[in-house]
Amino acid sequence: MARQRIDPQPLSAVTVSAKGIAGLIDTYFTAYNGARLREICQLLAAKVLQPDVTVGLSISGALTPAGLGTALIAPLMEAGFIDWIVSTGANLYHDLHYSHNFEIFATQPNLDDVELRKNNTIRIYDLIFDYSVLLETDAFIRRILQSDVFQRTMSSAEFHHHLGRYAHELEQKLGARSGLLATAYRCGVPVYTSSPGDSSIGMNVAAAALQGSQLAIDPNRDVSETAAIAYGARGENNRGKSAVVILGGGSPKNFVLQTQPQIHEVLGLEERGHDYFIQVTDARPDTGGLSGATPGEAVSWGKIDPELLPDSIVCYADTTIALPLIVAYALERCQPRSLKRIYDRREELLETLRRDYLEEMGES
Repeated sequence: MARQRIDPQPLSAVTVSAKGIAGLIDTYFTAYNGARLREICQLLAAKVLQPDVTVGLSISGALTPAGLGTALIAPLMEAGFIDWIVSTGANLYHDLHYSHNFEIFATQPNLDDVELRKNNTIRIYDLIFDYSVLLETDAFIRRILQSDVFQRTMSSAEFHHHLGRYAHELEQKLGARSGLLATAYRCGVPVYTSSPGDSSIGMNVAAAALQGSQLAIDPNRDVSETAAIAYGARGENNRGKSAVVILGGGSPKNFVLQTQPQIHEVLGLEERGHDYFIQVTDARPDTGGLSGATPGEAVSWGKIDPELLPDSIVCYADTTIALPLIVAYALERCQPRSLKRIYDRREELLETLRRDYLEEMGES
């Protein structure tokens, strides 16, 4: 049984200045979920953020309205630390507010919502913004959906890539900071959503369809593309590894994890599960919900490599507390990686998966 004496030196201003954020985490996050957060940071630095690891990120909860898309997730992509993403549609929709340079304000969570409604003010717990932010974001989406590039069936990754290009162009025009979608577009990071209709983006896609739009987001393509990414993570020499970093839970968590059962259970191709599993969640495991399901449970589904269960860590914390510390640690301790630009390689990866599956089925 590994054990280590807990004996941190008293904290002082000099210590804070000398150690930096990473040093403070290494030294003073000694036990409980503080220790789990430290272990996540150290696992990222030692094993996950290495050149041969493909890292998938899942995002749930209202993170982008709080500015975490532009402030934290975009820098991770730019450093080459995130290779593909599964997100709720809501996070991608609210990300577009920042591309527009719209104002979102911090306030108190105990405001009078009836009065807010009378004053056309939207509240997300302790964030507020004007109702016009929604209307103008909707108008932007509906306007660009008229473009020829959207008039066909595509995966949600391709849809978000084109949406990210328009967001990037808007940011350049307005001088806004780069949001999640625009950064993913520039870095070649494919962004999927497991429930395309379950957000204001999907609602506007449906509205465009009433006007004759030919756009259709193909969930079959999403399932196959994400499985192909996980399958291709091993590389030609079978030495590559796959990691998942899960913020919250919900449908994006399942979608990023189900890639492995899709490979071995449905397609019948040999696979050993994701090598690294990192999750920050506030959900309990004893309710039976997926958001709180443990890495051990994921092993039973073949989602996690059982031999690497020690490299699977869950920190029970609010993502808005944990993520800034995790990102600061990664940027301080890890060298940037070359961009894998998986978006540009989707067809190649999908063709490899298709070829091996057909061979397994005895077809050619």
